[in-house]
Amino acid sequence: MLILIETPAGFALFQVANTKALNKIENIYDYLQNEKQAKKLITPFAFQQFKDTQEALIATSKLINGKIPKKLSKFLEKNVISQEVQDQIAVQDKKLAKQLQDQLGLTCVQTPVTEQLFRGIKSQLTNLIEGLSEAELKNMTLGLAHGLSRYKLKFSTEKVDTMIIQAIALLDDLDKEINNYMMRLREWFGWHFPELGKIITDNLIYAKVVKAIGMRIKTSQTDLSGILPDNLEADVKQAAEVSFGTEITLEDEKFILCLADQVIELTDYRAQLSEYLKNRMQAIAPNLTTMVGELVGARLISHAGSLVNLAKYPASTVQILGAEKALFKAIRTKHNTPKYGLIFQASLVGSAPAKLKGKVSRTLAAKTALCIRYDALGEGQDAEFGVTNKAFLEKRVHQLEEGVNYRDVKAPQRGKAKPVFNQAQYQDEADFQPQGASWMQKFQKGEDKRQASQDLAQNSKFKKVKQQ
Repeated sequence: MLILIETPAGFALFQVANTKALNKIENIYDYLQNEKQAKKLITPFAFQQFKDTQEALIATSKLINGKIPKKLSKFLEKNVISQEVQDQIAVQDKKLAKQLQDQLGLTCVQTPVTEQLFRGIKSQLTNLIEGLSEAELKNMTLGLAHGLSRYKLKFSTEKVDTMIIQAIALLDDLDKEINNYMMRLREWFGWHFPELGKIITDNLIYAKVVKAIGMRIKTSQTDLSGILPDNLEADVKQAAEVSFGTEITLEDEKFILCLADQVIELTDYRAQLSEYLKNRMQAIAPNLTTMVGELVGARLISHAGSLVNLAKYPASTVQILGAEKALFKAIRTKHNTPKYGLIFQASLVGSAPAKLKGKVSRTLAAKTALCIRYDALGEGQDAEFGVTNKAFLEKRVHQLEEGVNYRDVKAPQRGKAKPVFNQAQYQDEADFQPQGASWMQKFQKGEDKRQASQDLAQNSKFKKVKQQ
């Protein structure tokens, strides 16, 4: 019996000197820990060493994918098939064993005894193979492990959806923190200058004004022209003179200004992060970004875990992604299921009338699923596919708002549909029905010469009589 071992140094074949002796050994692994006993029971048959780590990486990656490497195929053809060796080959990997049987016609075996043999031979690998040192095997193993890790990650600075997942999560956290800080700043400074909150509604501008004026009594001496327009600046200064807020100390002012600085810094960082996320989405999923926007697209990717996982979802799942709790509750209570999830935040769904939001979200989810698969599995880097589908969706929404039949809308990259010109023609076609299979068979053979118009007239007369 031959034993095939795949090592970081290369492919090796070992031969069991006495197969019957294996049945007499209670624990083969412990028996092979002795170097003399291992060499007596196991003898090297053939060994093919890798030239470098790159060659080892190529062979290992093919083995992981369930394929036979070319180097292994040539190795077995040279040492087993060409020499007409009839021994069985013990293979540890089940997928590889099946491939060897189907493609090369070799007889492969896998038993509990062979599993112990694999463990024992790997522990004595450097002693059984001449010229293979322990240090060389260790270096080859380390190099292959690093190369295989890089291969699995497939790292690319332009195609890493993990960055998008982290960025959108941080963006949501920043929104919560900025809102909490701003609420605290307005309430805190509102005790001193309550009229300022009614005059200035924007959070960032409010924080900048608080930082600029500090105490209320300094408002008249502070130049706010770089922050506010002239009319608002005059209103702020006038309100400061007649304000009925409480007085604060210098220590209070110090901590209020520190809080205002925090709000301004976080807001600036959020703007930079938003621009970074937009650029990342344009690089990784340009068509998805065109369809639903960078924020909704990033949330869809984050919810699915990766762009590839999102591409595996059908359109119906993309439509309700993010509304899982509502879906399961509706199923449990036997109510209507939700019509949309995260996709509701897209501009096309948000701008649609309330009665059409369900139809628009369903159509948008169908086209979005196509764009996701195009981004994840396609080779194109442009957003042309997304632009085409978005134009179709906008036309579709316009047709729905006007109440026009959907058949008048032509879908992109499809065959030309036959339009229905008027409702009367559609009703006439629907009313026309053949009188049984026998009539249809006669009509196809040419035996029955009746025309569809005659039958239609007869049917219409029959309907009138029935109504009377």
